[in-house]
Amino acid sequence: MIDNRKMRVECAVIRHVEMPLKFRFRTSFGETGVKKFLLLELRGEGFSGWGECVAEESPFYSPETLSTAMPILSAFLLPLVLGKTVSSPGEFERLAARIRGNRMAKAAVECALRDLFARAAGVPLGKSLGGSRETIEVGVSLGISPTAKETVENVRKHVAQGYKRIKLKIEPGRDADRLAAVREAFPDITLTVDANAAYTLADAGTLRSLDAFRLDYMEQPLHHEDMVAHAELAKTLKTPICLDESIRSAADASAAIALGACRVINVKIGRVGGHAEAVRIHDVARAAGVPVWCGGMLEAGVGRAHNVAIASLPGFSKPGDTSSSSRYFEEDIVEPALEAVDGLMPVPTGPGTGVAIRPEVLGRVTTSIQELRG
Repeated sequence: MIDNRKMRVECAVIRHVEMPLKFRFRTSFGETGVKKFLLLELRGEGFSGWGECVAEESPFYSPETLSTAMPILSAFLLPLVLGKTVSSPGEFERLAARIRGNRMAKAAVECALRDLFARAAGVPLGKSLGGSRETIEVGVSLGISPTAKETVENVRKHVAQGYKRIKLKIEPGRDADRLAAVREAFPDITLTVDANAAYTLADAGTLRSLDAFRLDYMEQPLHHEDMVAHAELAKTLKTPICLDESIRSAADASAAIALGACRVINVKIGRVGGHAEAVRIHDVARAAGVPVWCGGMLEAGVGRAHNVAIASLPGFSKPGDTSSSSRYFEEDIVEPALEAVDGLMPVPTGPGTGVAIRPEVLGRVTTSIQELRG
């Protein structure tokens, strides 16, 4: 078992990586055409474990950024394990508990440790977390298009690729017209929207009008810190509310469910601080009969593989955002490629995340490297 094996963490390598996207991705936060992230490698006893820090350049989705995550990793988090014998991945969470926030940086370390331990034990990461699925259903998240017509054409392309759920990013002024056009063209697809907190209770009438489009759920319509407002809005909607940015912990999930602020939860490993907290949120939601699904942060192959692993747990009963890597990147940094077929993504069966780094590709997209030892 993974928890019975101790590992000495000998070295950490932090890489700054920049991978051009095939298209510009627009949300209510802004627009991006290049995925920039920190890739963490932990080495020990002949194995390497990998984690991807999903903090972005700007503090719009989260207070964390690339520039804040780097010093937190090097000065506070990595010294907790470097040069030390770690009893289990869970030990890091206990050691890091007194460091407040910085969940995305913490998740990068925790994910790398879990990959390291799982590879050493010869166990698939998903299985080590309690997952049992051989494949997971995946949907696709579509950014805001300039027009309703372009939105429909984008949806048409991805429906043809077999995705099990289409999610449209929306914002005030770019919502009902897009949905009306999409529903007219595709009356039977599973359709959702994601506002990324772009609305307020003053927009309740607009949000109620979206009930007409038979959405599976409406994701994070209001401010991420205001669960009470979400609970008030939920009373007026037929469409279930799904919370994303509001849920940072199992405690948040419990509070949101108790308040009636949501009936669906989006779980993102980076947002909640790692796999352990993601599993706890999964367990809280499952006990309450609230479905969860795995959200995405435009991850490259390492982060995508961690998402697939957590999504193999039984409570992840709705299609997530882990669509094919080839949708985003000309070439990924891992092999085998994580590709969906007819909306189904195979869960890797090899040790750890089940994917291997492609050194030649990683070398081309890495802009700087920092190596740390205990």
